[in-house]
Amino acid sequence: MQLGQYPAPGHVVAHLSDPHLLAQGVLQYGVIDTEAGLRLALTRLSRLDFPPQALVFTGDLADKAEPAAYARLREIVEPAAAAIGAEVVWVMGNHDERAAYARGLFDLDDDTPQDRVHDVAGLRIVSLDTSVPGYHHGDLTDDQLGWLADVLATPAPHGTLLALHHPPIPIPMMPAADVIELLGQHRLAEVLAGTDVRGILGGHLHYSTYSTFAGIPVSVASATCYTSDPAPVDRFVSGVDGHQAVTMVHVYADRVVHTIVPLAPAPEVSGFPAEVRAQVEALTPEQRRDLLSRKDSPLYTGEVDVPGTA
Repeated sequence: MQLGQYPAPGHVVAHLSDPHLLAQGVLQYGVIDTEAGLRLALTRLSRLDFPPQALVFTGDLADKAEPAAYARLREIVEPAAAAIGAEVVWVMGNHDERAAYARGLFDLDDDTPQDRVHDVAGLRIVSLDTSVPGYHHGDLTDDQLGWLADVLATPAPHGTLLALHHPPIPIPMMPAADVIELLGQHRLAEVLAGTDVRGILGGHLHYSTYSTFAGIPVSVASATCYTSDPAPVDRFVSGVDGHQAVTMVHVYADRVVHTIVPLAPAPEVSGFPAEVRAQVEALTPEQRRDLLSRKDSPLYTGEVDVPGTA
């Protein structure tokens, strides 16, 4: 039920990034259980009121591009996606290798750029491969830019989300990442100008951040493995086991809303039980405002006791 002035979003997308899965249960840096982080993210997504219609993974899917890691990735993600009715959108990252990626995720023998288009109920999601074989920085070929221009020449019914690994934004909180940024960003900007791209989803940085590019909002998701500490002490770069998150993308007719969902549970200090929702929905808009907005409402003065209130 609509409780405020905005209706439900037309499309819901879960933006996950950098799972860095390793084969045979090997721990990343000897301490990070990358599979556990991925499973925790999928569990969190299964609890949402608005289940995602697509799971977009913006790169670095397998830490060492091992075939067994890609196979394990599918074993974990595909059943979870099917259970919530979501399409899976894979994106190449700098830790992925094209041939292994194509064989492991699409059963194809293909070492060319892994660019694909997905239609999610009229919302177009373009997976753009910004990887450079043998390097960690990103770039795009003339052929890729021409392909992207052809794809975007025809608007989609509900617009387009562009998903890539290397985000086309400044990186002021982690200058070291400037060395492995996306090169030639002005060329991509020229292709995107005047198109129906409504949002750009990126990864690579291992922390959440936001910007704009060519007038388009950019959202970078954190990682499900380790994350980058943007305020380390006496460290040039610092990867930490904490602050993992995914980002929910709610697409409305006139805007896109991004929400960070932390993976680690935290102790509840206030709240109401789930049953309260039905009671709130049964009230008129005026009654809801009087009960939930008025500062001297009996709900806040303690005159009304709600069982299960934290």
